Amino acid sequence: MDDKPVRTGPDLDLDAGPPPSARPASADAGLTTGALARRLGVSPTTLRSWDRRYGIGPAARADGRHRRWAPDDVAVLEAMCRLTASGVPPAEAARAARDRAHANAPAVASSVARSAPRSRAAGALPLGDVRQECRGLARAAVRLDAPAVARQLDRAITEFGLTAAWQDVMAPALHAVGRKWASSGDRYVEVEHLLSWHVSTALRHHTAPVGASVAPVLLACVPDEQHTLPLEALNASLAQSAIPTRMFGAAVPADALGAAVRRLGPAAVVLWAQARATAAPQLARHIAATAWGVRGARAQPRVLLGGPGWSGRPTRGMVRPTGLADALTTLTTAYGIDQQG
Repeated sequence: MDDKPVRTGPDLDLDAGPPPSARPASADAGLTTGALARRLGVSPTTLRSWDRRYGIGPAARADGRHRRWAPDDVAVLEAMCRLTASGVPPAEAARAARDRAHANAPAVASSVARSAPRSRAAGALPLGDVRQECRGLARAAVRLDAPAVARQLDRAITEFGLTAAWQDVMAPALHAVGRKWASSGDRYVEVEHLLSWHVSTALRHHTAPVGASVAPVLLACVPDEQHTLPLEALNASLAQSAIPTRMFGAAVPADALGAAVRRLGPAAVVLWAQARATAAPQLARHIAATAWGVRGARAQPRVLLGGPGWSGRPTRGMVRPTGLADALTTLTTAYGIDQQG
């Protein structure tokens, strides 16, 4: 159940498109590159790169040099953005945008995305071999295209289910953004923040409250741990399995966590530690030893240790799930629920 964040550069692809064709000069007015970049939510560098690599550029230049984007040029670029946001590799998206810019763009994006092969090349973003939907989500996040990010997340959860959407779409994109951020100083932090916020929003949107007819699962980050998204994913998945939860989130003080366990009597406690420095084995042992109930029928919680921070810190009698699916299976089995799919 290990996770982190990601980023992608605007030029996410290694595919080199056709060389730009010669363009006749024209005195017709049009949008400047900067104005068009602001309108589309991409950087001017991305527009120039698409022009250079794929021939997606203005039909005319003022004074033979400065780009001026006419309405037809803008329509092609809008189609290009929709296609790449759907996970279509840019070279293929450019061809489709040029050929069918005036067709039904959403239908084009959907059909091309379904037919596009999974590619290992992700250019500046270290995504590896992932679903096209993950690539589309990463590209939308890099462009800071919040509506596209929200649509991609909702579509992934609806089509694949919450667990698969987390493992195959959200988590890889977050990991990639985190690696890009870590290797680029403070650059791309805005991408990670935007993507994380929308992932959290999507997970909560798909979390339905469950009545506490049985003992709940308590989910909490250890003290000093701020990464909550993996717990939010598990919380949403448990809710979909009709298992009640109590989600406490980031950096729960040890005393408060202990008091909550004694008050609630949870069936299980999931403790998340993203970093080895935040893992708290002594706290985990204390929680596992906490008991409640009448003498002769006292109960203790099952403790699950989630996150890479627990690596190399074996804690006897506690479970270390390998991922969201493993944690979900462990907990649904404890509740006697037959997990399908």
